[in-house]
Amino acid sequence: MAAHGRSTLRDLFDDSPTPHIAHPPRTHHRHFYVATDGSYRRDGDGGGLGVVIEAHDGTRVARLSVPDAAPNNNVAEYRALHLGLDVLAARTPDDARIGVLVDHDNLAGAVNGEVLAGAGDGTEWRPTGGERIPPGSESHWRGICARIAGFDELRAARLDGRENPAHPLANAPREYAHVNRRADRCVVPEPLGGSEPPRGSAGGEANAEPQYPPPSRFEGRASD
Repeated sequence: MAAHGRSTLRDLFDDSPTPHIAHPPRTHHRHFYVATDGSYRRDGDGGGLGVVIEAHDGTRVARLSVPDAAPNNNVAEYRALHLGLDVLAARTPDDARIGVLVDHDNLAGAVNGEVLAGAGDGTEWRPTGGERIPPGSESHWRGICARIAGFDELRAARLDGRENPAHPLANAPREYAHVNRRADRCVVPEPLGGSEPPRGSAGGEANAEPQYPPPSRFEGRASD
């Protein structure tokens, strides 16, 4: 259970591995968190896309449960993230730092690989071997990449599907149709507080207590 005044998604993000990226907690904190999931049904009926968005202080921004007839599970996962990032972009400031939660290893790795490749350090960084985009997901991947470039910072974490709060929304869109009728919300959360110094400030670390990276900050693939 999340601590009072903290997002459930933030707690899940802090405890989940972030493929290809390892950072100390001070740089790990995000303004907004989005969890997505996609489900596939062989008969083409009953599949769906689920999205949950929260601010770091626990304020719910949006929940979506949308019927979908993806050709396979991989495409459903990419569609769900594309939808979640589109909704997030419409409701949050452009300079927001975003934490993404998905339960698909390759998707989390592909997102973080794209983030690192576009870091602007003059090198084209890609994980060894790269990440293959599933056939049928190419247009959604282009949309995801455009959204990644539009946010100030973005990072993806891979969580267990049993803990993904978007999972029931994706798997039972008829049961959760009521969440789509809630009014849209645009949220500017309270500052992140003392978890990091203001941008552009010198120092800020001298008097800080030592910080030890949680397991998600260590290098390694999500499957390690």
